[in-house]
Amino acid sequence: MKYLGLAYFTPEKFAAMAPNAVKALVSQCPPLDEKMRATGKVLVSASLGDLESWATLRPRSGKTQVSDGPYTESKEVVGGLFIIEADSRDEALQIASMHPAATLGEEGGWAVELIPMEFYLAQ
Repeated sequence: MKYLGLAYFTPEKFAAMAPNAVKALVSQCPPLDEKMRATGKVLVSASLGDLESWATLRPRSGKTQVSDGPYTESKEVVGGLFIIEADSRDEALQIASMHPAATLGEEGGWAVELIPMEFYLAQ
């Protein structure tokens, strides 16, 4: 079974952190990412770009409307994603728990959401 992991952060909390605290926090991420990839179960891992460069496409009156910024109005925003292939939900949870957003960054409002995938197409 494949699982989508969404890594969230809270922009306001992250922005309120001192630059040195952000640097110290982010410097801890690469070893945790590597530990997760070392399981051999991570198919995709990505960090997303600045919110200011996001675009949202919606159908409106038979045309596609493009607007700036993320679609959702929420306190938490997706900052990264990963896809893992696991033999069980427990294994998927164990692997996802290695992600930096699941182990670090409480002060930045980090979290991981793990979602089973019904359909997956890779080219």
